[in-house]
Amino acid sequence: MHLKFSLVPQERRFYELFSKQGQLVHEALVELSKGLLEGRSRHPRLRDLEHQADDVAHEIYSLVNRTFVTPIEREDILALASALDDIVDLAEEVSDKIDLYHVREISDHARRMGENLARAGDVMSRALEDLEGFKELEPRWIEIHRLENETDLITREALAALFTDDSSPAELVKWKDIYDLLEATMDGCETAANVLETISIKNA
Repeated sequence: MHLKFSLVPQERRFYELFSKQGQLVHEALVELSKGLLEGRSRHPRLRDLEHQADDVAHEIYSLVNRTFVTPIEREDILALASALDDIVDLAEEVSDKIDLYHVREISDHARRMGENLARAGDVMSRALEDLEGFKELEPRWIEIHRLENETDLITREALAALFTDDSSPAELVKWKDIYDLLEATMDGCETAANVLETISIKNA
């Protein structure tokens, strides 16, 4: 009796979806940064990007459930998809708070944090475009860690300035919340970079 064995091909659709997630992360962070530079939130566009990012993340989760052999370990696929979705969620939340608080003047610290986020989005997008070959990932996650460290310093400077200026209690509350969200958005980039590092090591 002859038994026929066939290997289920690895699902390459994951790489396409991660590349799409990377594009959405990049676009969201660029939109956030531009809004901060211009002194407005660009919230409608960020809300639209957040909905698109949710759709892509849900498609990845569904594909994991339908795929017998995944090209990356399932836990890493789910962790990366979730981390990338969180970045866009946080960027949208920053823009929402700027509208909610009726912020009219954006601080220099917030602009600098936004510029770092736009850079991180570009690095993340390029890393996800090259995810399938697992090449050139190391310099990208290292760069995101560097940007996160730099943003931490800017956040500390921003908070120090906030509490030493003659700011009203309302301004203190508003800006501390916005700074915390901007820092959390960069932390989200670092979380995604950590997952990329794990994937790269496992597939070396």
